[in-house]
Amino acid sequence: MEKNNITKLNKLFEEYVYEQDGIEYWLARELQELLEYSQWRNFLNVIDKAKVSCKNSDNEISDHFADVSKMIELGSGAKREVEDIMLTRYACYLIAQNGDSKKEKIAFAQSYFAIQTRKQELLEERSELMERLQAREKLAETETELSKNIFERGVDNFGFARIRSKGDWALFGGNNTKEMKLKLGIKENRPLADFLPTITITAKQLATEITNFNVQKENIKGEIKITDEHVKNNTDIRNLLGKSGIKPEELPMEEDIKKLERKVKSIDKTISKNNLKITKKKN
Repeated sequence: MEKNNITKLNKLFEEYVYEQDGIEYWLARELQELLEYSQWRNFLNVIDKAKVSCKNSDNEISDHFADVSKMIELGSGAKREVEDIMLTRYACYLIAQNGDSKKEKIAFAQSYFAIQTRKQELLEERSELMERLQAREKLAETETELSKNIFERGVDNFGFARIRSKGDWALFGGNNTKEMKLKLGIKENRPLADFLPTITITAKQLATEITNFNVQKENIKGEIKITDEHVKNNTDIRNLLGKSGIKPEELPMEEDIKKLERKVKSIDKTISKNNLKITKKKN
């Protein structure tokens, strides 16, 4: 397939996509034309095969194939209601896979929707990874702010480490920072938060944010008083989690945050590389 044809077809498939509530979809009758099926009933046979493939992959057919109707204008100016189907990217991929790959546009569609489906999977994976990365970044920023704030009130870096460890002791049910690292098998020189699940990172961040706010508002000074404030806030957050049956010290550790950062970079590179990479499927 020539490069110019690839570019043209790629643009054509992009122009036919719709979006509703953040979800991309294609209409079956328009896809029929794109894939050069002259008769609707023949195209329906391909759709039926795609539905079987969808079911065999343990996916709900209704999640990817939604029956709709629309009005079309006849040559006489009259209008008639016809059936149509809203198709997700995955549905289009299955339809292409069940089509005749000897046809140029179907061969193109097989590659196009395979790449677009994989791209969406990568974007969803990236979104999940970014949620934890952003929570960790927010915690680091809040802890840095608290460190600066209490330094002005007579507490040095060693004092801050003790305050934070006491906060962990309250949040993790009597396990301080060092004890939680031993419990989870984390190296002493690595931050505990780099291995915590998102909900625990968020809990630590909220408790620290409250401590920082109250230290400033009440002008709390000295390590002992600030420690008491931080322990209280972590205890309150622990009690809140407990109402939902969550005990932070019992949650399993997550993948190293540094590995997540590398994964995100790798995903970004893959998405960028494959963004316009549409290749002809070998027969």
